Amino acid sequence: MAIDRSTVESVAHLARLSISEDEVRQTTEQITAIMGLIDEMQAVDTNGIDPLAHPLDAVQRLRADEVTESNQREKLQNNAPATEDGLFLVPKVIE
Repeated sequence: MAIDRSTVESVAHLARLSISEDEVRQTTEQITAIMGLIDEMQAVDTNGIDPLAHPLDAVQRLRADEVTESNQREKLQNNAPATEDGLFLVPKVIE
């Protein structure tokens, strides 16, 4: 799939980018090359190939889920303008 000059100029205008004529040419060539690579990859027959989550079959090392901080609700709620039953009270904003 080829991207033409007018498409690059249109996208640059929509993105409010000011690009020179040389940059338009370079960007058009680069995007066209990228789209060509995508077309090549999509042409590859992948039937019968299982998808990979990671190419190296790496295993995520997980740490134990342990509580590292104490409950400071009372201390933190002392700074709040209004609380009730352990909850912060806020003004109603939706009718």
